[in-house]
Formats: sequence, C-alpha cells, structure tokens
Amino acid sequence: MNTGKTLFAQLMDFLPWATFARYVARYGGDKGVRTLTCAEQFRAMAFAQLTYRESPRDIEVRPSAQDAKLYHMGFREPIRRSTLADANESRDWRIHADFARRLVGQARALYASEDLGLDLSNTVYALDSTTIDLCLTVFPWAHFRTTKAAVKMHTLLDLRGSIPSFIHVSDGKLHDVHALDLLVPEPGAIYVMDRGYVDFKRLHILHLAGAFFVTRTKSNMDFHRIYSAPTDRNTGIICDQTIALDGFYTKQDYPAHLRRVRFKDPETGKTLVFLTNQMTLPAATICALYKNRWQVELFFEWIKQHLRIKRFFGTSGNAVKTQIWIAVSVYVLVAIVKKRLNLDASLYTLLQILSVTLFEKMPLQQAFPGTNSSSDSITFNNQLNLFAF
Repeated sequence: MNTGKTLFAQLMDFLPWATFARYVARYGGDKGVRTLTCAEQFRAMAFAQLTYRESPRDIEVRPSAQDAKLYHMGFREPIRRSTLADANESRDWRIHADFARRLVGQARALYASEDLGLDLSNTVYALDSTTIDLCLTVFPWAHFRTTKAAVKMHTLLDLRGSIPSFIHVSDGKLHDVHALDLLVPEPGAIYVMDRGYVDFKRLHILHLAGAFFVTRTKSNMDFHRIYSAPTDRNTGIICDQTIALDGFYTKQDYPAHLRRVRFKDPETGKTLVFLTNQMTLPAATICALYKNRWQVELFFEWIKQHLRIKRFFGTSGNAVKTQIWIAVSVYVLVAIVKKRLNLDASLYTLLQILSVTLFEKMPLQQAFPGTNSSSDSITFNNQLNLFAF
C-alpha cells in the first residue's frame, strides 16, 4: 500500500519521469545546476497549482511548515523563492511544453472512447484563444495595445474529454487566424471554430488535407447557390445549400464548393449561418457541432478560475510560458488520474480535495470517498445558451 507516501508523491508517480529526464537532457535544463533540479522545479510549480499558491513566497512558506515531509514529496531541501524564481527565468520552457504534450497524448488515448452525444466516429476539435491581461510596465515584451500587455493562449481542444491537444502561447497581438498556420491537419477530423478564423486560403488547406471544418459565415460573403437540399423548418433548419464563392480573391483561395446551413434557434429566435466543407452529415449535426464549440470557452473559464495562470511568478517570457505549460500539465495529470482510478468525481472536486490533503499519507483512492460528478465543472453542466453571442 501507499501509506508511507503523501498524496502529492502518489500523484507525481503517475508522471513519466524517465520521459521528463529526456526532455531535460535535450534542452540542457540541469546543466550546472546544484540546487532545485528541473524535476524539483516542476514539482514546486505543480504544488503551487494544486494548492492555489499566489506567489513564490507562498510556495516557500507553505511546504516549509511540513519540513519533515518534504523529502517524501520529492524535494531534497526546502524550496527557496529566489531559487525557484531563478529557475523559472533560466530553465528552458520547452522542457515543460514537451512534457505537457506527452501527457496530452496519454490523456487523449484514455478519453478516446468518450461519448460526444453525436453519432460520429470522427475526432472533433474546437479551436479558439483566450487573452491573459498583463501589466505593460512589468511585461513589456508582451505588447498588446498602447497601454496594455497580454499573452494569448491558442488552444485546440479535443472535445472527447475536453483535453487540449495543441497549445501555442503568443503575445496578445497575434491574430487568431494565424493559429491555423501552426496546425498539422488531421485527415477526417472536424475543426469547429468561430468566424474569426474564416480565411478561405487557410480553410482550403484544411480541405485539401482531408479535414473538415465548421464555422460561421461573415455577413459580407459573396457567393451564389448551386443546390438547395430539402429541410424541415420545424427543426429550425431554414436552408441547407451547396454554394460557390464569387469574390475575386475568395474564389481563387477556395475554388471548391461549400455548404451553407441557415439555422433559427427556436428558443431565442436568433438566426445563425454556418459554413462547412462537410457535405454528408445531417444539417442538424452541423448545428450541434457548432454548439459543442462552447466547450473550449468553458475550458478557458475553468482553468482561469481553478489554475494559476492569471498571476505569474516571474516577468520574463520564459517564466510566463513555464507557468502556463506546468498548469496545463497539472490539468491533464488530474484528468489522467481520474480516468485511471475510475473516480466518479469532477476535476473541480478532485482539485478541491487535493488542495487540502496533499500532505496526508493514505492510498490515493481513499482520499475521495463518496465523490460524485453532480458538480462537474469540466463536463460543463452549467452550459451556456445554445447560440448565445
């Protein structure tokens, strides 16, 4: 049994540390390091995420109250805020980025059979970004506007399990549509995104790669109708058309036919028009796919509420990216533990329990007695309106 290990140590045992060591060696993370190795840096920052620490001083003070248990948590000596700050400034953030991607691969495999609520075998992704505001005088490298600084977190969310399969951290000035240039299209996958990503040249690249997209049309789109499929207006589907673009540049950028679905929400009375290159799925499924795009919005809301990515422990780009990637690793780690231990609890519940029990010594499963998923923030029971804009 694990009665001799703290819950924090048991949680860390789920991580592939041999893989982490390879990333450290790849980027020379521990070269010349005498105190606080990259593995200890990760543990310290993960501890901060799990216990809602707000500053390096908090990270230093909280574990120091449990000196006798530090060794059992994976620390050779007490954490010093200056040492941790130096590590965040100087250790290559790509170590933690690559490690997070490795964990994402594990989590996606575990959640691959999750039910989307749609009769689909395709992988479905939602693409969006969130802006994290910063102080311009403290973070001058993250220039956003004249008097503001910010970083953007561009995220491709696998909707089976709400696992981020791709993340790119940029300054606030990078337009969302450029995130499409960073993706490697997956044949057969469906990419759901808002109309800020409508760039026909880039969408045609997705099409040529055998991938599908669902987005909203812009009001000034120039096109003509090729064919109209019969629809049942009682379901809210006003029209289901095959169209061709007429704009001088757009028809060169996207010479193939597209599908245009016009939908009126019977609850709100709002009318929305969707654009896709998926020609075979029912029109109602196209509308439902766009509804599921809200999962990425709720993912951003959740991590901003429950992880430390709005207040940073360092001011350099390296420190900010390190903290964001370790926060993502913690999110994915808890999702992996939930699935592997078959815990009937929300990620929110798991984090709340772990935040107050990390120093306890008991089998990990016993830390979550009687938990259930009634307050599951990650399955998004508190859904927004279907098409609230």
